[in-house]
Parts: sequence; structure tokens; C-alpha cells
Amino acid sequence: MIISIITLFPEMFDKILNTSILKRAQAKGKVKFKLINLREFGEGKHQIVDGRPYGGGAGMVLRADILARAVSSVVNRKSSTKNETRKTILTSASGKPYKQAKARQLSQFDHVIIICGHYEGVDQRFIEKYVTEEISIGDYVLTGGEIPAMIIADSIVRLLPGVLKKEEAVINESFSENLLEGPQYTRPDIFEGLKVPDVLTSGNHGEIDKWRKEQGLKKTKKIRPDLITQKD
Repeated sequence: MIISIITLFPEMFDKILNTSILKRAQAKGKVKFKLINLREFGEGKHQIVDGRPYGGGAGMVLRADILARAVSSVVNRKSSTKNETRKTILTSASGKPYKQAKARQLSQFDHVIIICGHYEGVDQRFIEKYVTEEISIGDYVLTGGEIPAMIIADSIVRLLPGVLKKEEAVINESFSENLLEGPQYTRPDIFEGLKVPDVLTSGNHGEIDKWRKEQGLKKTKKIRPDLITQKD
């Protein structure tokens, strides 16, 4: 899989993409990251990538022509084949809320292009012509789209077959069935007077699975009741 990230700050990604699971996924050949510096496609001496909004207003808007050049440079590379499945995402405060179901969907594509939003937004004409989907990671505003891009990339890569050592970790984790995971325990058996639940040390895997599902449902009802009736 290829994940291309178009950003004004490629240096922000160096540490994240070369640490932990993302690093191992690249070493295994499961994913390849491409960082594209939007400034390289800017105009003039100062590599301008934005402009003042028509109709007035605060802030600046990323230019459609500059972004189009950046996307075309990725799509037209030799590594992009005719038959590859591709999705182009824009990180945006006004996008659809990001869910685990969307991460699973994106993990099925050959090539995901993530464009990091900035300033007051992006020229709507670029969105209409080039963007498959706008995605938001929450109901709040960030300085830029780099952190959301990292989150999206991380959530996709860990779902790729062979990336995690234990495949069931992906199946049984929070949000996989619109439920939160139940509580987890490890050594010591007793901590400050609190004992690990007996069922977890019983060796009865049927009862353990049943207990975990019950606890997950109980936790979801208490913390995220909206998930109970929510559809992907």
C-alpha cells in the first residue's frame, strides 16, 4: 500500500512514520509513505501556495491550482499503475467524522492520498475536482491537518494484513463492533488491595470471552451510549 501525504510541514512526520508499528510495517514491505512538500509547487520566490478569499474574510485559502499540481505529481508517478485503487482525502474541520469503519475501508485501497488542510480552508473547486472525501477527526479546530493525517495513516496501517503480530488484536479492539473494549488486567495479581477478577485466571476461555463482552457492553453504555445504536 502507498500512503502519500501532501503537507506544508513534511518534517513533522519524520519521527512518527519511523517509530513503532509504522516503522515495522515499512520494514515488512506492507506500506510505503511518500511525503510531498506543497511548497515545492508554490509560485514565485516565496513559493506562494495560498491567496486571499474572494468576497473577503479572515485568513487565507489554499489555491486549487497549486494543490492540483501536487496531487498530479503523485498520481502520474511511474509507481502509480492504471489499475490501482485510489482514494484522495482532505483533512478538514467540516469533513465527515472519522470512524473505525472508515479506517477499515481505507485499508482496502492500493493508494491513499491525504491532503493536509490549512488556513481558512481549500478552494472549493479543487475539492470538487480532486477530493474523494473530506474527513474530520473531531469537533474542534487544529492549527493544520498534519496531526489528523498522522492519525488516519496510523489507523489504516495497523489494519493491513501481517502488520500486527496478533491479527485478533484488530478484530477484538474498541469500535470494531461499535463497542468499547472492557477493562484489562496484568501482573501483579493484587494491586493496593484490588484483585484481578477471578474469571480471568480461571482458564475457562468461554467464560472469559463472555465476561469481556459483558464488560465491554457495560462500559459502552456508561461512557459512549451513542455507540449502541450507531451504524457505521
